[in-house]
Amino acid sequence: MRINPPLVALAIGAFGIGVTEFAPMGMLPGIAADLGVSIPAAGLLVSAYALGVLLGAPLMTLTTGKIPRRYLLIGLMAIFTLGNLMSALATDYYSLMVARVVTSLNHGAFFGVGSVVAATLVAPEKRAGAVAAMFMGLTLATIGGVPLAAWFGELFGWRTAFWGITGLGVVTMAALWFALPNVRAPQSVGVMAEIRVLGRGPVLAALALTVVGSSAMFTVFTYIAPILSSETHASTAFITAMLMLYGVGLTLGNMWGGKAADRSIDRTLIVSLSVLIVVLLAFTVLMRWPLPAAVAILIWGIASFALVPPLQMRVMEAAKDAPNLASAVNIGAFNFGNAIGAALGGAVISSGLGYPAISLAGAAMAGLGLLMVLGFAWRSRTLEAAVA
Repeated sequence: MRINPPLVALAIGAFGIGVTEFAPMGMLPGIAADLGVSIPAAGLLVSAYALGVLLGAPLMTLTTGKIPRRYLLIGLMAIFTLGNLMSALATDYYSLMVARVVTSLNHGAFFGVGSVVAATLVAPEKRAGAVAAMFMGLTLATIGGVPLAAWFGELFGWRTAFWGITGLGVVTMAALWFALPNVRAPQSVGVMAEIRVLGRGPVLAALALTVVGSSAMFTVFTYIAPILSSETHASTAFITAMLMLYGVGLTLGNMWGGKAADRSIDRTLIVSLSVLIVVLLAFTVLMRWPLPAAVAILIWGIASFALVPPLQMRVMEAAKDAPNLASAVNIGAFNFGNAIGAALGGAVISSGLGYPAISLAGAAMAGLGLLMVLGFAWRSRTLEAAVA
């Protein structure tokens, strides 16, 4: 696909959102020390952002349905910019908590609306590629943006990283203003009709699986910086390199998960969750040595993001009558899982069980997800057999 300026503008927005979502995980020790709070308390900043996405995704989607898409996307990035400016200016833990919630409100709606807009910018046979091009900004954020923010935060203070992300928000708003065409808001079947679709059993089951799968990933990843610092005795440079390696794994996992899910959603989920269980169990021991830890982190990243395409497809298939709201709510479900994972990892630390136990908790969440997939698959086959 040739360079498409509107898609590039959307990808820049996805990049910025990815950086601001994941960057605090690489700066937790610095944030905790500067604000005088514990590592688990600093981890709740991740949970606050995730819960903000959970609430903001459906709220923004349902209340902005009549706004032209170009102006809506620019407005959402204005919220992003304001939230990061508040983070850069935060003077204490609670003001930073509020800033993170404000920042998060744009997240779900931007990805939900942006995906629909991206698909309208190209020929019908290239729509999947257009959506993937936009989300490439998110995976590139995990490879370059997040490690760079962590490095800047370590050298110049964590507020410097948020100043940089604020500047990126301004650039994104300008790019969207000049690159995006005027796209009308789509016709809606009605707020209550879309909400009723979300109440269906298969949709709720799919959303629950998204929550569990995401929490398995973030139980450990939220605390990757203190884990590597304490257990691997890693330098700042090594931690930055591991964040980049994890981002490479996420990108590879996204590519494989998308192709594999086209053949079988359930099989892709089963394989990914099984690998995730094994690698997180192994990481409890391998985190002690740099090279084995690096190998585990790469495989962990691949298995984690291979879950995303099939989880998204499962929700969209279950909610065909309200794909916009379901897609946005599923983004919220991912972030609700992030919040649960961050809180679970923090509880493990607070209980004094040690950092290796966090990896065990992550493996347990992945095991729960695997049981859910197997249970749903068995129920589906039973219903099909009954109908036949």
